[in-house]
Amino acid sequence: MSSSDGLYAAREPIFPKRVSGRFRRLKWAIMAVTLAIYYVTPWIRWDRGPELPDQAVLIDLAGRRFFFFWIEIWPHEFYFVAGLLIMAGLGLFLFTAALGRVWCGYTCPQTVWTDLFILVERWIEGDRNARIRLWRADWDGKKVRLRVTKWIVWILIAVATGGAWVFYFADAPTLLHDLVTLTAHPVAYTTVALLTATTFVFGGLMREQVCIYMCPWPRIQAAMMDEDTITVAYRDWRGEPRGRHRKRDVLVAETTRTATPAALSPAPVLAEPGDCIDCMACVNVCPMGIDIRDGQQMECITCALCIDACDEIMDKVGKPRGLIDYMALTDEAHERTGAPSIPVWKHIFRLRTIIYTALWGGIGVGLVVALFVRPDLSFTVAPIRNPVYVTMSDGTIRNAYDLRLRNKQGEDRPFRISITSDAALRVQAEGSDDAIVSVPADTTKQQRIYIMAPPGAPAALRDSTDVRIWVQDMVSDERAEKETIFNGTGQN
Repeated sequence: MSSSDGLYAAREPIFPKRVSGRFRRLKWAIMAVTLAIYYVTPWIRWDRGPELPDQAVLIDLAGRRFFFFWIEIWPHEFYFVAGLLIMAGLGLFLFTAALGRVWCGYTCPQTVWTDLFILVERWIEGDRNARIRLWRADWDGKKVRLRVTKWIVWILIAVATGGAWVFYFADAPTLLHDLVTLTAHPVAYTTVALLTATTFVFGGLMREQVCIYMCPWPRIQAAMMDEDTITVAYRDWRGEPRGRHRKRDVLVAETTRTATPAALSPAPVLAEPGDCIDCMACVNVCPMGIDIRDGQQMECITCALCIDACDEIMDKVGKPRGLIDYMALTDEAHERTGAPSIPVWKHIFRLRTIIYTALWGGIGVGLVVALFVRPDLSFTVAPIRNPVYVTMSDGTIRNAYDLRLRNKQGEDRPFRISITSDAALRVQAEGSDDAIVSVPADTTKQQRIYIMAPPGAPAALRDSTDVRIWVQDMVSDERAEKETIFNGTGQN
């Protein structure tokens, strides 16, 4: 077996050529917006009052909360995060079914940072031909200087990437000061180092290999797409046969049949050449190194740079644009017969995309409703079952319970604990003579309480008695309640 028959082939470097056009400008705009959001967001301030973080977006692992502007998500509200993840998945399904891999081509972090790294590479080493010559050249002073300069800029971008990520998990100005003064926690430095390394390797060295070999989406996308999905495609019925000289006649051998078998003979006839002049512009600008004229391929991320390159060539040779374009496979049959193309809205609004949209919107509406109807006061009850009950010296039967009281307000609040039952029971908070507990601002406090039944009371003699525990905010008068069980001796 030759080395070429192995399971892995060494990477052939790809040097995309610079291209201009509407899709390239769109990609630049999306890159600028997404990078700005990523780098700037941790520095946006949001006043939540005293003793609360003023960072607009903060994943507070120590406090086990997530802050997003005026929204605060507590650990027991993780269903909001789960709902957002489900919406993200459905959104990816929706856009893939309607417009192919537009996520991969425009907003995927791997695409955005790879575009940024290629921009730096082109700025330092030159365009495609210059970079190819430099790649093939022997190592000398110029090559070392250009490569080291490029790598230094890449490392700076990678460090900024890793640094921006850790700012989402702590107060950004404070953490930046700690990082610079070398007083930050080792976890912060480790995280920045790992993200710096992965950004440098993925965006600078591996590039398209991440999409082809590491990302699962290229292999899943086939299940999301069908013949009505709009994606980047080559109009081969218009471009073939190809020729480097647009006006050159192409000889096509055609067999003609006469009345007798002996008359069969190949007769060369003149055929009109296609619009494709085989200039390879679409291949030279492709960041994945594929030829879109070969049809749909797993590697294609539908970035549409080949459309810009081809349109530029069509303008130069005086042919209509759109030889390579966003289109659906069902458009081929119509265009071959000269029929008008199917309207774009019919490709996008079909049963599959409508179902995805309905599911996506339904989950979104549900999350918004849940966000606005969630109570400001909540608590949980955990009965202590070891022992199930305690008999006091005077014969009183006592049950213990652990309450987790959540104060979502920006100030300390007193909470009154009370109970309702069909039996004579009373409640007392541990460490207090009454049932009033103070909970610090925006925190969760665990408080043990005791529910007691007098000697000889029905609740003391039963196996169990239903009890409803009430917690009242003594400032806002808001109340919350939970059901539980009081356990007796079972002698009645």
